[in-house]
Amino acid sequence: MMLSSTLQKEINIQQLKEIDTEIDIKSLVSSASRVIAPLGPISTFAARHPWVGLEDLKFEDVANWLKNIRNVEIYPSTSMILSAKNRGEIDEGFLEIGLQHWLNSHSLKIPREEAERYCRFSLNLDAMSANPLSSLEVKNFIEDSKKRNIELYESIPRQPLSMKIEPKDGRNLTEVLDHHVIKWCKLYLDDSQAGWSIPKHEDGFYRTWQSLIQHDPSLRKNQRKMFRNWPQDAETALEVVLSAFKIPRSEIQDYLESHLLSLPGWAGMMLWRSQQSQQEQSLLMEYLAVRVSMEWVLVNPYLPLHNSFEKKVQFDSLIKAWVQYGGLTIEKWLGMSTEQQKEYLSFAYTFNEKIQKKLWLEAWEQTYTDQLKQRILAKQQVNNVTNRALAQFAFCIDVRSETFRRYLEKAGPFETIGVAGFFGLPIEIRELDCKHTHSSLPVMQKARHRIEERVDTNELKQYQQRKRALESVAYTFKKMKQNTVPSLLLPEVSGPWLMIQTLGRSFLPRKAGHFIRNFRDSWLRKPETNLTLHSARNNISEISLGFSEEEQVNYVRQTLKMMGLTTNFAPLIVICGHGSQSTNNPYAASLDCGACGGASGAFNARVLANLCNLPEVRNALLMDGIEIPAETVFVAAEHNTTVNELKWIYVPKLSRLAQESFDHIEEVLPNVSHQANAECLSQLPTIGTYCKNPKAEAHRIAEDWSEIRPEWGLARNAAFIIGKRELTHHCDLEGRVFLHNYDWEQDHNGEILANIIAGPGTVAQWINLQYYASTVAPHFYGSGNKGTQTITSGLGVMQGVASDLLTGLPWQSVMKSDEEAYHAPLRLQIVIQAPREFVKRLLENDDVFKQKVQNGWVRLACVTPHYEWENY
Repeated sequence: MMLSSTLQKEINIQQLKEIDTEIDIKSLVSSASRVIAPLGPISTFAARHPWVGLEDLKFEDVANWLKNIRNVEIYPSTSMILSAKNRGEIDEGFLEIGLQHWLNSHSLKIPREEAERYCRFSLNLDAMSANPLSSLEVKNFIEDSKKRNIELYESIPRQPLSMKIEPKDGRNLTEVLDHHVIKWCKLYLDDSQAGWSIPKHEDGFYRTWQSLIQHDPSLRKNQRKMFRNWPQDAETALEVVLSAFKIPRSEIQDYLESHLLSLPGWAGMMLWRSQQSQQEQSLLMEYLAVRVSMEWVLVNPYLPLHNSFEKKVQFDSLIKAWVQYGGLTIEKWLGMSTEQQKEYLSFAYTFNEKIQKKLWLEAWEQTYTDQLKQRILAKQQVNNVTNRALAQFAFCIDVRSETFRRYLEKAGPFETIGVAGFFGLPIEIRELDCKHTHSSLPVMQKARHRIEERVDTNELKQYQQRKRALESVAYTFKKMKQNTVPSLLLPEVSGPWLMIQTLGRSFLPRKAGHFIRNFRDSWLRKPETNLTLHSARNNISEISLGFSEEEQVNYVRQTLKMMGLTTNFAPLIVICGHGSQSTNNPYAASLDCGACGGASGAFNARVLANLCNLPEVRNALLMDGIEIPAETVFVAAEHNTTVNELKWIYVPKLSRLAQESFDHIEEVLPNVSHQANAECLSQLPTIGTYCKNPKAEAHRIAEDWSEIRPEWGLARNAAFIIGKRELTHHCDLEGRVFLHNYDWEQDHNGEILANIIAGPGTVAQWINLQYYASTVAPHFYGSGNKGTQTITSGLGVMQGVASDLLTGLPWQSVMKSDEEAYHAPLRLQIVIQAPREFVKRLLENDDVFKQKVQNGWVRLACVTPHYEWENY
C-alpha cells in the first residue's frame, strides 16, 4: 500500500496492520447506516420513516440523542404547542396525569410538593416572571455554588473533528467539507440532467473521486498533493484516516454516524442506490471514504486536537428556573447543605425543556385519542337490518379517501371499503410502448410479477409513430439546450411557442392545461389495451410475466379477505386506485400513493378488476366458499384526490343490475365531487372558507403551474383504524384517518390482522412520521420553501446551489403560513376493532410491532366487540 509522505508521518504502518485485523469496516458502515433512511429519486417519491433504523430505542432517547449530536429538536416547538392549546386541541388534565406519572417514575430527593410546584410552573408556557433576577442576585447564587464546589457534567457525543475547528474566516470546517462532498455527489449521481457526465463514472464513486481529486481547482496545491498515492480502495482509505485520527475501535461507528448525519440526504441517496444493484452495493462505504478523506486534508493543519466528551453544566439557567418556577429565595438557598443544593440543581437539569415538551406532546396525543374515542363510540347504534348496497367501492386507505367516501355514502345505498391501495398485487408494470418498467407496490416489498399493456401489431406501430413524433420534439429541445452552439439558436426557435404556453399557463391555467392535455391525448390516440394476466408456462425468470391460474386465485382471494368482502356482493364493485394531478410540481409524486413510490393505484385497480371477472377465478373461489354472483361485475376507476373525481379506466360489459348501479353512480358523482372539493378547498389558506365553484377552482389549482399547494396531501394524518366500516360510518373524521376494513370474525387465526399491521400499518406509520419530522424539524428533515428549491441531478431538490439533498416534505405541505403549522405533529394512533385476545396475540407474535408500541413510535388502542376502548 502506497501512502503519501504527509500521511506516513501521522500513521504507524505496523499499527495500521494491527487495526486491519481488528476492524470490520463493512459491518461498521452497515451498522452506522441506521441513522439515515434510504432516499429514492423525487420522481418516485415514497414516504420515508427517518428513524426506522432506531426503533430499538425509545422515541424520547432518540430525541435526546439527536438534540445532543446535531442540535435537532424533534418535539413540537413551544409556538406549535401554544397554538394547539389555544385551539382547544390539548386538554391540560392529561398534562397533569402525565406529570404525575413522570414524578412517580423518578426517585425524588427533594420534597414532592416543591417538585410539583416547580414542574407545574415550568410547564406553563405563558408563565414568564415579570421581575427577572437581578445580576447581583444571580451572582450571589452562583458564587455560593462555587464556594461549595458544586459541579454537574453532561456528556458530549462523538463529533467529526472538522466540527471542532473554526477557521479564521468564521466558517466551520464542516461547512467547507460539506460543500466539497455535495459537489462530488452531484457530479456522480447526475441522472442524465447534465450534458456531460463525469469521467470514469463506471469505476464507482470512490475510484472516480480518487482519480480526479488531484485536479480539483477548489483545493490548494498542497492539499491536492496530499492525495498523491492515496489508497486505491474505499475500505483501506477509511482505515487509514480513522487510524490517523486515532479514533478508538469502540467509537468508530459513532464517528461514522456523525458523518452520515451531516448530509443525511446525499448519504440517504447513496444508501438507496447501494440497495438497488449489486454493482453499487458498497456505495455508502465509498461515500464515507470520500468524506472522511476530504476531512483529513482539511483538518490536518490543526492536528492534534483535544477531544473532550463532557462539559460542565452552567448553573445560571437552573438557578433562575428555581427562583422563577419554584419560589426559591437566597435565604433558603444559603440555608441548604451542599448536597441539597446539588439535588435541587440536578432536578431542574433533569426536568428540562425536552421533558416538558414530551409531556405536552403526550397530552396533545391523548387529547386527540380521547376525542376520536368519543366521536366513534357516541355514534354507535344497534341496527340489525342490513340493506344490500347498490354498489361497493374499494378505496385506498389514504386519509384523503375518507372525505370522498363520506359524501359518497350519503349520496345513495353505497358501501365503501378501505384497503391498501396496491390491492395486494406485487407487480411491476410496463405501459404500452414503454421501454422501462416501474414498481407499483409499497417500496418495502419486491415485485414478483410484471404486467404489460399490449395491442394488435398494426395499432402498436401507428401509436409508436405518433408517440415518437412528440418525443422527438422534446429530445431535440433538450439536446439543443445542452450543447453550446445550438443553445444560442434555441430562444429564436422556441421563443414564440413557449411564450404562448407561458401566457396561457399564467392567465388561463385551467383552460390552457385542458387544451394541452386534450391535444396530447387526441394526437396520441392511445388504443384500448389488453393486460398480460396469464403467465407463460416456460417462464422461469425471477419476475414472471403475468400470473399462473393458481396465483390469480390466490391474489383475488387474499385481497377480498383483506377487504372483508367475501359475502353480500353488490351488483357493481368499483376498485378505486388513487392518483393526483398537479403541474410544474417537483413533489407531484408525493401526492400520489404515499407507499408505492409515487405510482398511481389505477393500474393495480384495473388488474384486480380484470382478475375478479375471470370465470375460472370465480369458479375456484366458489370451492373456498366465496360465491360471487353472476350479476356482479367488477370495474376500475382512479380517484383523483386533487380534484376529487372518479375517472373510469376499465368498464367491461355490465349486467342489467350492474348497469343500473353504474347509471346511478354517474348521476350522483358530480354532487359528491362538489361537496368533497368544497370541504377540502376550505382548508387551503389561499381559498378561504367559501368557494363559489369548487370544481372549477380545484381544476385551476391542479393546472396552475405557479401553485405551490395544489392540495394538502396527507397533512394532519393522525390515526389508523382497522375495523368494520360500521365503526366509523357515521363519523366525520376530518380527513385525518387511514381506514382499513377488517372483520375479526373472519380472521380466526389472526393472520389477516398481522398482514394489515405488517403492510398497511407500516406504510401509515412511515407516512405519519415523515409528516411529523418535516413539521417539527423542517430545516433537517423537511425540504424548505418550494419557491427557493433547486432541482438537482434529476434526483431531488436542494435549497440554493449547494445544500443537502432534501429528504422530506416542503414547507407548503405542512404549514399554513410562516408562523402557523397546519399539520399536527402527533404520532400515529392505531385503533384495532377486535377482542382483546386478538391484540394480545398480535403483540406476542409480532416483535417488531410490539417494539414500535413499547418504544413510543406508534400508539395502540383496541375497541372490543362490545365497544369498550382500551389503550395500550
